Amino acid sequence: MVIDERTVAFINSLDTGNTPFLNIIEREAKETNVPIIRTETQSLIKFLFALKKPVSVLEVGCAIGFSALLMSEYAPAECKITTIEKYEKRIPVAKENFRRAGKEDRITLLEGDALDILKDLSGEYDFIFMDAAKGQYINFLPDVLRLMSEGGLLLSDNVLQDGEIIQSRYAVTRRNRTIHTRMRDYLYALKHDPLLTTVILPIGDGVTLSVKKSRTENMC
Repeated sequence: MVIDERTVAFINSLDTGNTPFLNIIEREAKETNVPIIRTETQSLIKFLFALKKPVSVLEVGCAIGFSALLMSEYAPAECKITTIEKYEKRIPVAKENFRRAGKEDRITLLEGDALDILKDLSGEYDFIFMDAAKGQYINFLPDVLRLMSEGGLLLSDNVLQDGEIIQSRYAVTRRNRTIHTRMRDYLYALKHDPLLTTVILPIGDGVTLSVKKSRTENMC
């Protein structure tokens, strides 16, 4: 928990909730111990979609499809979502959830390692949601930047690692040190890349919002 639990509970108590089907998927995820985005991150996505109205969305990390379905629910009717997942046990569940929701024509699931899939993707996306293995964010970034449209928005989830990110590398458990180092590198890259304007927010387990500047802005 990055911020005070009572504050988070109060903020979440004001949330208007989701559709009945999304509530079912969320409940099923909790029953099977599948991690999905937190309530406060869901609220942020709803806000960003109301503001941005994206029509081309890329998600890195699908799991069982909850966040893709959430984005589809609050996106414009013409919005197409491409999502990537490599965990074989979750792929059929995600596909079935898209079928149950009647969203198969709006959500395309690409199966395999995002590092390989991203290299083969072309075109531009005006909204990209990064929610895969945290230690790989820094490796995904070059292709993510290539795929972002000018003015496009990158939302990265779980960047503060329950507050561990502020600790010394040697203060975290040995098994988490590589992820800790790579996430620090990722945050530094986002804040210092001349193509981006980035803000880090203590929402959920920490998120970043990065906007890709236009060519005109980069020339200034």
